[in-house]
Amino acid sequence: MAERQRWLAGLSDERRLSDKTVEAYERDTRQFLHFLTGHLSGPVRLSDIHSLRPGDLRGFLAARRKAGAGARTLGRGLAGLRSFLRHLEKKGLANAAGASAVRSPKQPKSLPKPLTDKDALTVVTHEALSEEPWIAARNAAVLTLLYGCGLRISEALDLTPSDFSGAPTALRIHGKGGKTRVVPLLAAAIDAVRAYEKLCPCHLVQDGPLFRGAKGGKLQAAIIQREMQRLRGALGLPDTATPHALRHSFATHLLAGGGDLRTIQELLGHASLSTTQVYTGVDSARLLEIYDRAHPRA
Repeated sequence: MAERQRWLAGLSDERRLSDKTVEAYERDTRQFLHFLTGHLSGPVRLSDIHSLRPGDLRGFLAARRKAGAGARTLGRGLAGLRSFLRHLEKKGLANAAGASAVRSPKQPKSLPKPLTDKDALTVVTHEALSEEPWIAARNAAVLTLLYGCGLRISEALDLTPSDFSGAPTALRIHGKGGKTRVVPLLAAAIDAVRAYEKLCPCHLVQDGPLFRGAKGGKLQAAIIQREMQRLRGALGLPDTATPHALRHSFATHLLAGGGDLRTIQELLGHASLSTTQVYTGVDSARLLEIYDRAHPRA
């Protein structure tokens, strides 16, 4: 369906959604059209989409739930379908009212699972498990950036040697949706990167990838995820101790140390403060301590 391809292109080019979000919306709408093919017993035409009823959408969600999709997946799928139908509605090809009438599945409340400050420090200072010194230094540098700067793993692996040229005090990070933020650079992170650069056998081009794989190409996230898995086993950490948990730990430990939510929001690159507010649930003990100390009636 040509209009679907135009909509997907607009998500990437005009709305600047992340590649993963666009891929998910493409998959969700493809599954919906496949469902409609069986539901209507024939190929799907624009006229079929124009006359969609809320029951058709609920039927799709029920089928996806039966196939094992969770509430988050279903909610994202419905959001993608609403966006697609609004695109068609603007062109006079469909009516998006039916999708608006369908209530999104109730999302489970889940809190980030950060490491304790002691465990996080152990991870980034533990002697790496690789027998190759340069690979051990590389892994240590990546993990230090995740915890020390609150980076997503993709953001760390997108860094270039030019980001560390001279005597840098901050990193300019290009995050989700093309948003750019500035993150202070800790001395420990600089030292870890310098140790890796000194040992790395690859020729590091200034605008090329900083972190390289064993064969010289750009380092893949799966390698760091496997390294973290090995560290979990060596240090007796829970399964929730993942590379992304180091980013959660960064935010939680800043909040525990007195950091304010607005600053943490900027450092993490969250578009909405409500996304950052989840960390207040992680450190409720700290908030109660502040309340008891600061509130006049406490």
